Order: sequence, then structure tokens, then C-alpha cells
Amino acid sequence: MLSNYLKIAWRNLLRNKGYSAINIGGLTVGMAVAMLIGLWIWDELSFNKSFANYSQIAQVMQHQVFNGHIGTQKDIPTPLDTELRTKYGGNFKHLAMATSEGDRILSFGEKKLARSGNYMGPEMPEILSLTMLKGTRQGLTNTNSILLSASTAKALFGDVNPMGKLINIEGRADVTVTGVYEDLPFSTEFRNLTFIAPWNLFVSISPWVKRSLDKQEWGNNSFQLFVQLADNTDMPTVSARIRNAKLNNVPAAERKFNSTLFLHPMSDWRLYSAWEEGVQTGGYIQYVRLFGLVGLFVLLLACINFMNLSTARSEKRAKEVGIRKAVGSERSQLVSQFFSESFLVVSLAFVGATLLVLVALPWFNTIADKRLSLPWTNVSFWLISLGFIGITGLLAGSYPAFYLSSFQPIKVLKGLRIRTSGLAASPRKVLVVVQFTVSLTLTIGTIIVYRQIQHTKNRPIGYDSNGVVMVEMMSPAFHGKYDLLKTELTNLGVIQNMAESSSPLTGVWSNDSDFSWPGKDPALDPDFSKIFVTHDYGKTVGWQVKEGRDFSRAFTTDSSAIIVNEAAVKFMNLKHPIGTVVKWGELSAPKARYFTIVGVVKDVLAESPYEPVKQAIYSMNYEYANWIVLKLNPNRSARESLAAIEATFKKHVPSAPFAYSFADQEFGKKFASEERIGTLAGGFAGLAILISCLGLFGLASFTAEQRTKEIGVRKVLGASVLNVWVLLSKDFVGLVLIACLIAVPVAYYYLNDWLNDYQYRTTLSWWIFAAAVLGTITITLLTVSFQSIKAALINPVKSLRSE
Repeated sequence: MLSNYLKIAWRNLLRNKGYSAINIGGLTVGMAVAMLIGLWIWDELSFNKSFANYSQIAQVMQHQVFNGHIGTQKDIPTPLDTELRTKYGGNFKHLAMATSEGDRILSFGEKKLARSGNYMGPEMPEILSLTMLKGTRQGLTNTNSILLSASTAKALFGDVNPMGKLINIEGRADVTVTGVYEDLPFSTEFRNLTFIAPWNLFVSISPWVKRSLDKQEWGNNSFQLFVQLADNTDMPTVSARIRNAKLNNVPAAERKFNSTLFLHPMSDWRLYSAWEEGVQTGGYIQYVRLFGLVGLFVLLLACINFMNLSTARSEKRAKEVGIRKAVGSERSQLVSQFFSESFLVVSLAFVGATLLVLVALPWFNTIADKRLSLPWTNVSFWLISLGFIGITGLLAGSYPAFYLSSFQPIKVLKGLRIRTSGLAASPRKVLVVVQFTVSLTLTIGTIIVYRQIQHTKNRPIGYDSNGVVMVEMMSPAFHGKYDLLKTELTNLGVIQNMAESSSPLTGVWSNDSDFSWPGKDPALDPDFSKIFVTHDYGKTVGWQVKEGRDFSRAFTTDSSAIIVNEAAVKFMNLKHPIGTVVKWGELSAPKARYFTIVGVVKDVLAESPYEPVKQAIYSMNYEYANWIVLKLNPNRSARESLAAIEATFKKHVPSAPFAYSFADQEFGKKFASEERIGTLAGGFAGLAILISCLGLFGLASFTAEQRTKEIGVRKVLGASVLNVWVLLSKDFVGLVLIACLIAVPVAYYYLNDWLNDYQYRTTLSWWIFAAAVLGTITITLLTVSFQSIKAALINPVKSLRSE
């Protein structure tokens, strides 16, 4: 029986090649989109799950109150590690302090590599359940040791056994390789962890960290703490127990910040890392849900095409149904037959979709920053695929199967026409409206995402990023070479200016609250970005002095001078900021220093482009420099200039590889996530429109075929091509207009809600919706016009000829 059904289905496909191509093509595209999105969602939901202790790993975080608002941060004070071990040790299996991940120089002989890694506590390899290729997870117990990833070991030593080899890290310490671990998966927060050095080594080579530990500085929030829970505990319980572990130890003056600790489970790191006023508000999960809906809707659009074309052509199948019922076929058998046709079409579409996915995956991985592949050897993949085919087949075939099998044999065999228009066409019209509602909503959404990105990119950044190059000082060998490097590069004519700073131009590495000034509100909690700079920093980055002056070598007093941004003036409520004396240091500290504001600069956008610029203080200091900033000579080729700069750096700082970045490119990376989402949404919106137009093309073709004789009569009676075109196009345009009336308010509601998440956001201008509607109507007319004009040009003699 089944073989007969499939034979009939195959013959029907071959008999109607045009409609079959539209059905299979639409379903292929729809299923390919659903498969790509499914792979993406699966990867997001399985992020970090490669770790054996996934459900027991967490990061210690804290909420703090500043000026009536609750802020949430990952950074914690160094004494917290000992506090949790001493008083709450029974709740944890492992604890590990850690620095922030960053590029550091590893040297072995003449080889020098800049690799991303971290200083971590000796228990971190156990927390991450590292797969050790050489050595053991206990390899960090010795202060001067290091664990390397397999790729880093290969880059440093080639095929030579790295165990026991002595290498230098950051030009600050010699360490022995005590282990090699397998590179961590791409779908993890630690994918760039290419080496792990001991936390105790970092303490020993960083006096300020050792001082923080020795003096129990609970207010110095600079590091991270990872934990693995004990087997007999759970996250909520332990979170509640450690809640006041910091608050109970801070000085009385800092208790007003009401610092409360909590555990952020690894299962939430990727998708649930957004906080507002101390409450978790979601995060990347919103995009997972969004694309899940997009995939479902695009697949639904393809299924709607199948339903519409199958039911529209019902008159062609009416006699077949009548004869089968007359010779004894039951309705259930007819339903099975039509379902077999839909499953055959869906199966062919699945094969096409799989091939399309294989072709599209490299592009998709680049756009989505993924390393997705089809898991051919995974049994679950095949089970899900079978379920996918089954659900799609049922979704696409249900309405046609039950509709076609409902025909009465007496009516169809007597030659009575099956109604395919009027009330009988209402479900098809509803489905067309649904198609274009979804397509238009996706289109408007894509436009708004793009506009939001462009709006933020066009935001004033407060400096001139053109030709600005940043070089991180990843080795002590950089220090003391400022004048030498600047003089030589200036003489070569490759730079206009050069300066140093404690933070990159596109980020802030330090914040401070130990400030006071005349007229300060006692209830105000200071919180400033703190950036140390050298002479010529302002000239190098091209910041804009609004009041006062820039730092200058002509003023020897500038060692006690500061420059503030506009946000700081507003925060400090200063009417006349120039000349204001600011005290820097704890109020009771005898070593507190006094600084005079000599200038106000326009806000420099260094952190999130979607948030207001934070109040910032710039101070002269050559000791705390971490970055070299260079302004290239615009009259020289950038390539030639960089080559000369590299040669000069290698000459004077031979122990460090030359690694640089352009400020404008680093700033552009801040939009990577939104641009990725926008590009994917745009691609899917385009495919949704394509699928909808395929279905519309098929319906227009069928309508023109069905009304051939009517068109012939109208032409004989004097109708023009334009009259016929209007006749066949107006119904479809009307349906699209209804879709527009539904899509516009729906899109406005959800996009307005999305934009509310950004403090710096674009506006929902009326012309965006008008342009999207006009574009949709134009595409509709172009799609329908081909068949309409083709039908209108047919010679009425041929169309009215009787068989």
C-alpha cells in the first residue's frame, strides 16, 4: 500500500514539475534555515557543557549599592579567597583565584609569543577537569610552574617534549613547564585559555597585589574567584550562606555600599549574565529565543506554500478523489495517500536542505563566530532529523490531506466544479497574510537593528581615532624606553606624536572612589574612571579641550594636575571646574594627595558605546603606563610606517613581539555582537521574503491558469493588458496590505521594547515602516506581474478555443 502511495506521489511530482519545484524549493530553503538556526541554538544551549563539573561550577560575584543604584560585578577583593576557605570551606570542593584573561608574552630562547592566558589558583585545572596530555592537574602547586595548551606547547617547542623546559613569562619570571593540556573547546568561556600560570606567582611579582593581601584590602575589587561546590550542597543554599562574607569584613566606612555576594552558576554564564538593580534580567538568551522563533516562522512560511498550492490545485485532484471513493476507498486511506505525498516532498526537501546547509556552514560560521558542523555520527542528530521530517510533513500536509479527502464523489463525478475561490479560498488568503506579516516584521526588525548600530557608531567619541595605533606594554622591557622610542620614530617621520597611558584608548582598566572636593554632597558616593597618561596624550589621541588647557611640559606643576571629562563636571556639580582642588586618597589617610583641575575635555567614549560615558579623571604618571599610543603620519603609507615602527620596537625591546591594534578597529569590535545578530536577521528576513514570493508566484500562476477563458472573454470585449494586470494583481496586493497593517504595529511594539534596553538608542521613525511597506508591495507586484502580464498577452483565440 505504501509503495503505491509513493508511486502516485512521485508521478504527481513529475506531472507538475513547476509546482513541485516551488514546493520543494521553498521547503528546502525553509528547512535549511531551521537547521542552521537549530545548530546555532544547540551550540548556545550546550555552551560550557564540555566541563565534567559543569553543574557544580560557579563564579563568585557581588552586588554593591552606589548612589541609590545597585551594580553587579565579577571583580572581587583578594582576601575573599582565604575568608571562604576558612569559614565556609565545607561548602566547596575547590576554589581558585584568577586574574582577567589577557595576552601575555611567553619566551623560549629566541621564540617569543603573545598568547592569551591567565594566572589562576592551583585548583583551577581540577575545576575545569582539564584533559592532561602530559603531567597532571596538580602542576600549579609550585610557584614557578606553568601549564600549556597543546597548541601553545607546539608553537613554542615544536615536536620536542616540553616537560621540564624553562620559559619566561612577561619578562618577569622564569617558569617550568609542568603539564600540557588538550586545547579547550571553542564553545566555552575559556576557549582562549592557552596557558595557566600559578596565582601565587602573580602575587609574588605584583607588589600591589601582595600589599592588598597583606593589608586585607577588602575595597580593592580587581580579581575573579571560581569555585566548585561540594557534592552535598547546591547553588542557592551556598549563595545564601556566603552572602555577607565580604560585608562582615569591610571597614565601617564602606558598609554603606552593602556588598552582598552570590554564586553565578556556569550554566548561566553564557545566556543569563545581564543584571539590572541587582536582579537578573536575562542576557543572550533573548537572541536564542528570537532566532528560535525566526526559524519556526521561516519553516512555517515554507509549509504555508505547500498548503496553499496543494489546496489551490484541488480541482485537478477532485476526480481522482471521487473515483477512489466510488470504488471503495475510505477517507483515512485518502488522508494517508496525501500525507505520503507531503512526506515525500519533505524528504526530498530535507536532502536539499542538508546539502544547502553544508554549502552555507562556512559562511554561517564566519558570521556567527561559531565552529558548527553536522554531527553525522551522533544518533541523536538522526533521531532529531527524523522527527524534524515528521513534524514538517504533518505541518505541511495536514490541511491539504483533510481538505482534499473531504470531496463528495457524487459532486465531482457529475462534473460540478470544486470551488477554489470565494469562501473556499479564505484559508489560503489567511495563510498568505500570515506569510507576509512574518516577512515584513523580520524586514522592519533588520532595518532597526542596522539603524541602531549605525546610530551608535555615529555617536561622538571625543577623540580622533584615524591613524591611532595602540601597543600593549606586555613586558617590563618597555618601561624606560619612552623618550628613546619617541625620538627615533619622530626622526624617521613615521609618527606625528606618541604617548603612554594606563588603559587602552578603547577601555578603562581602573576605577577609584577615593575622591573628595569642595562642595561635595556627603551622601554622594564617588566613582570615577581613573586613567594615568603622559605628556602629549591629548595631542596624540586628538581629544577636545572644552575648558582650561591640556597637560604641558611648560608647567612643572602638572604632576599635581588633573583633567576631567564633561561627565565628571556634571557628576561633581561644578559650576567653575578650572582651579578646583580635588583630594585623592582616603579622607583619613595621611598620604592623601591634592590635585588641581586644569582642564575639561569632551567625553571620551572608551567603554560601551550603548551606555552613557562614565565620569573620568586623567592624571600625569609615567610609572603606571600599560599602553603606548601612536599617531601615524598621514603623509606616509600606513604599511611602511608600521614596518618602521616594528623594526624600531624590535631593536629597543627585543624581548617582546611587536603586537599592535588600530583604535578604530578595536572600537568597531564593540559592535560585533549586534552586527552579527543584524547580519543573521537580515539574511533570514531575505529568505523569508523569498519563500513568501515563491508561494505568491505559484498562486499567481495557478490563478492565471484558472482564469484563462475569463481573460480571453474580457480581451474580446475590449479589456487592455493593464486592465487584466489590475484584475489579477489587486487581490494579492490587498492581502499584502492587510499583512502590512498587522505587521507594522506588531514590529513597533517589540522593537520599541528592544530599544528600551539601550540608553543611547535610535528612534522608530515613520519612514522606516513606510519604506518597508512600500518595498514589500513593490516586490509583490513584481512577483505577480510576471504571470499577470503573461496571461494578459495570450491570444484570446487560443484561450477560448474549445477542446
